[in-house]
Amino acid sequence: MALKATIYKATFQLADMDRNLYGDHELTIARHPSETDERMLIRLLAFALNVPANDEHGSLEFAKDMWDSEEPALWQKDLTGQMLHWIEVGQPEERRLLQASSRSRRVSLYSFSSSTSQWWSGLGVRIIQARNLSVWQVPTQQSQALAALATRSMKLDVTVQEGTIWVGDGQKSVEVSLKRLLGSPEATNS
Repeated sequence: MALKATIYKATFQLADMDRNLYGDHELTIARHPSETDERMLIRLLAFALNVPANDEHGSLEFAKDMWDSEEPALWQKDLTGQMLHWIEVGQPEERRLLQASSRSRRVSLYSFSSSTSQWWSGLGVRIIQARNLSVWQVPTQQSQALAALATRSMKLDVTVQEGTIWVGDGQKSVEVSLKRLLGSPEATNS
């Protein structure tokens, strides 16, 4: 018998001063049985950093990457179904990133494992031709601190100012400083 996803509810207030974007978001997250709290919170962080100002060109949605190898962690498609933004979480293979780069206008990757530097040293030079790819590393201690905020019903505040991100639940707050491995600085959340 296959294990089913665990459903999490997340409500977060976004104050992204870098993009002059403010709003409340209510999300339902289906957590795969093999997914950790840490990975789930990185997906939530990626959502907050990439949510568009409006849905005029399509909304950002959680995809089924853990169930379907043809899908990313998140994606934004326009109203015709054209892929605008493909967002990966973790340490995907070169082939997957190059395919995503050819299928989407923009590709973002958020890696959070302590082995990111080793993974990136073996991959970075081979994917440099993917001009629409931005790769970000979330420091391990920070991603683990984010995981501690996970509850089945989360109420979070996400603040972005001058490239620094704060995520808090009213009791504790985590500062996240992304390290850019590839891509232009303005691609963090444009």
